[in-house]
Amino acid sequence: MTQPPTHGGNLTWAASLAGCKPEEILDFSANINPLGPPASALAAIDGALKHLRNYPDPQYRPLREAIAQVHHLDPAWVLPGNGAAELLTWTALELSQCDRVLLPLPAFSDYGRALRTFDVAIRPVSAWNQPLWHPRPGEGLLFNNPHNPTGQLWPRWRFRAILETAKLVVADEAFMDFLRPESQESLIDWVEEFPNLIILRSLTKFYSLPGLRLGYAISHPDRLQRWQEWRDPWSVNSLAAAAGAAVLQDTAFQDRTYTWLETSKQQLWEAINAIPGLSADWGAANFLLVRTQMPGDQLQRLLLREQRIFVRDCLSFQELGDRFVRVAVKRPPENRRLVSALEVIFGNTE
Repeated sequence: MTQPPTHGGNLTWAASLAGCKPEEILDFSANINPLGPPASALAAIDGALKHLRNYPDPQYRPLREAIAQVHHLDPAWVLPGNGAAELLTWTALELSQCDRVLLPLPAFSDYGRALRTFDVAIRPVSAWNQPLWHPRPGEGLLFNNPHNPTGQLWPRWRFRAILETAKLVVADEAFMDFLRPESQESLIDWVEEFPNLIILRSLTKFYSLPGLRLGYAISHPDRLQRWQEWRDPWSVNSLAAAAGAAVLQDTAFQDRTYTWLETSKQQLWEAINAIPGLSADWGAANFLLVRTQMPGDQLQRLLLREQRIFVRDCLSFQELGDRFVRVAVKRPPENRRLVSALEVIFGNTE
């Protein structure tokens, strides 16, 4: 059997452990909106199929204009990418110019991957002790908000003093769009004021398009032009660009998502906390971090082998230890199936 994955959503690995086909797995390991992909994305993809014989526009004008319109920016401040992961690589190259980079732990494993690629010196800080996040002159900061895996949402006002002293601040806001606009704590409004600010966003989690690979960066145009010159000329394919421009205007799907998440997350949180041996933390994103009396990887394997349900163990978040799993919020019937399976497992261990 292959090594356990360090990311959620590896259905091939999960199916090999469960002894079934990947499509038979109920996946709670990847934090993807279960309501999508939206019809607007599928229609845009269908309409773009006739363009597959042509190279994409390397400037991605319609997509950049759609993103810029949402955030009330000039398109020059926007750069689409092959998922936020590609843009994280160029971000790490920028961070390599800092003396050190503060990294709140636990952290998404791709941060370490990207920073190691360019030999970036890291100063670890605790994700639970935000007052420690004060870069010295010459230092940078890389963080995500809401935080993965805890779901913690930090108020943006706390970052203003950091932006005034740090050499570079990178805010990964991959899960920010799961909050209603009035509840978001985004730093996008400050990007024109602070040339040392980079913001990363994903379009694949909220709109359920991870197979397309689509994200974007918001930062000073000079920086984004450098990135455009560093990378391959066609990082985003035509289908992804068309889908991205369409979904950003799909307010009906956005409203459906907010309504679904607010109700379903509350129900799942309450149900998990009612099970002896489990304790779910409340968070701002579309997932829950769950403490478990048994090792998280053991619980993951039990669920796969007995119920073909895939949750994320948290062993790649080393600071958490081995007694956590992370579960995405899904539709109520799917959430009930997970809760029923957990009740059986923990009922049998009492």
